[in-house]
Amino acid sequence: MSVGREGKSSVCAVLLAAGTSERFGAENKLLAEIDGAPLVRGVAENLVASRVAAVAVVTGCQAERIQDALAGLEVRFVTNPEFEKGLSSSLRHGVAAVGDDPSGAMVVLADMPGTLVSVVDALIEAFEKEDCKKIVFPVDPKGQQGNPVIWPRAFFGELQGLSGDRGAKKLIEQHRAHTLGIPVENKNTLRDIDTPADLAVWTETDRS
Repeated sequence: MSVGREGKSSVCAVLLAAGTSERFGAENKLLAEIDGAPLVRGVAENLVASRVAAVAVVTGCQAERIQDALAGLEVRFVTNPEFEKGLSSSLRHGVAAVGDDPSGAMVVLADMPGTLVSVVDALIEAFEKEDCKKIVFPVDPKGQQGNPVIWPRAFFGELQGLSGDRGAKKLIEQHRAHTLGIPVENKNTLRDIDTPADLAVWTETDRS
């Protein structure tokens, strides 16, 4: 994926949108409407508007519907034929699609509507200040790690070695000395949508 567009960083985003949404019921949670648009589109629009150099969207379950929901956006689609094997398979395919140019990959979960442009850009700024060498992520007031996470190129090989239905938290623990947590005050930033109840709470929450 190319980098270096005017005003952009050397960080590419990997938007994970391949999951089966089992806890949400019969519907795909990423297609649920928030503020008049599919959840996945809102997150993708924020990434495109941010300083990320490019956006790779990893699809799997209902791939065509996800692509339709993102029609017109400047994103690249990466198919994960192994999506039923879990999150790590999407990580592998997404990181592989980043290519050789970017200094880092920002792994973004598509079910987190609080992934705002300001959050993304703040993480990128912190990453650049650390010479693109530290794993950067948001933390809540209690110090709990959240998403998205920027991974320096040096860790791409380990990300592609992950397996099972787990993300990369164990790698973060293994490389704790090379991490940087950026505090976020708005609790909505780190919320994800897993169930219809989560969606209802988000819809009713004051996000001002």
